[in-house]
Amino acid sequence: MEVKVIVDKEQNSGSHAGRSVGNVWLRPSRGNKSGEPPLTRARIIQAAVALLDEEGMERLTMRRLAEKLQVGATTLYWHVATKDDVIDLAVDAIFGEAPVPTGHTASPRDDIAALINDWRQAMLRHPWAATVPSRQRPLIGPNFLTWMEFLQSALLRAGLAENRLNPATWALYNHVMGATATQSSLQLSPEETRIGQEYLESQRDCYPTVAAHNYIADTDWDHSFAVGLEFLLDGMATHVDS
Repeated sequence: MEVKVIVDKEQNSGSHAGRSVGNVWLRPSRGNKSGEPPLTRARIIQAAVALLDEEGMERLTMRRLAEKLQVGATTLYWHVATKDDVIDLAVDAIFGEAPVPTGHTASPRDDIAALINDWRQAMLRHPWAATVPSRQRPLIGPNFLTWMEFLQSALLRAGLAENRLNPATWALYNHVMGATATQSSLQLSPEETRIGQEYLESQRDCYPTVAAHNYIADTDWDHSFAVGLEFLLDGMATHVDS
């Protein structure tokens, strides 16, 4: 009977508690029950990040995390209400790995580029995190908000109009998340690349530009990301306040 209650609770978390207005950052953390083994939010986060790094988002369940922590699932539920809470905590921990500069430099563009590149490296170290936006939950953890504050203040210092601030922020956000998700998931073998390029060559009459520019074979992710970021920042520079 206890197993069914735990399973039902996890299955329902996405449709009820996980979609409620409140989330883990808007609720106080709960202490240990009397007589329970010590379990802290820090331990839960550390174990969750390790589990996600090792096995990916698909394998994360409250039961699996409880096993890794060597506690009962009911003990884990005392500290975090849903799997979404666990993911929110784990994602925010990633943003805490690389501290945001305490001050801006003389070049807002350099500040933005440095932050975006650090963001990309954090996502590449933990590629499962790039799938988080599909969960339709905003990131409002303290570490992420510190990054966002630095980014948006740098955009305003660069002269971007306030009514363009959020669109610019989302453009940069999507560049990081989209690029890292693609790089992490699109891992073609040399043989797959060769066959794909041969196919494009055979279809050159239909797709001459695609066939001629190594669409499949080009895996210089660093170059593509850097040039894409330049495009975005150059475009934003044309919309600064005069």
